[in-house]
Amino acid sequence: MSRIIDDESLSKALTALGRLDGDFARALDEVGPPPLRNRPHGFPTILRIIVAQQVSLASAQAIWDRLEAACQPLEPTGLLALGEEGLRTVGFSRQKIRYGLSLAELFESGELNPLLLDAQEDEEAIASLTKVKGIGRWSAEVYLLFAMGRPDVFPADDVGLMMGAERLKRLNERPSAKALRAMADAWRPWRAAAARMLWHYRQKAALPEDSG
Repeated sequence: MSRIIDDESLSKALTALGRLDGDFARALDEVGPPPLRNRPHGFPTILRIIVAQQVSLASAQAIWDRLEAACQPLEPTGLLALGEEGLRTVGFSRQKIRYGLSLAELFESGELNPLLLDAQEDEEAIASLTKVKGIGRWSAEVYLLFAMGRPDVFPADDVGLMMGAERLKRLNERPSAKALRAMADAWRPWRAAAARMLWHYRQKAALPEDSG
């Protein structure tokens, strides 16, 4: 199955999804397609996921900017050379220092690399990524979706997706992660397109009371 890597492949995936579920076809008419928002496949993107955890967007960006200034090019060897003190200086917490250095060591040893991930099925790739300290299933699924263009991953634990499904399906209450995961079975093999559309619809669609 083709990956979602550009506007053309995203458009095809959304069209196929709309055939599976008319609510997505309606949403596409209402708010248009979601932005692609793809990320580079490799070490810096996984590291940035770690940096962004449990801090505000502004704080994460400030830490990232300092890191890029201190570590050029931003590669595993450079991060390891920066070491604990260097990472502490740019704003890494003690925990994130461990996570970042562990990630760099996995890349340096070859245990984790983009070619290996490319060759793996979705669940295998998720298992490889969750070996990294600080990367859980949600982070791994988001990485597969946005950095690898995998067409059928769905991070059902994401609150934004729950809220998007509640609005799209006009439910009386927000579905649980378990309920959303079951709902998403009907969207195979295009669950990544469904996730992109649910995030987009949640942000762009008018609430019922806003219409008229």
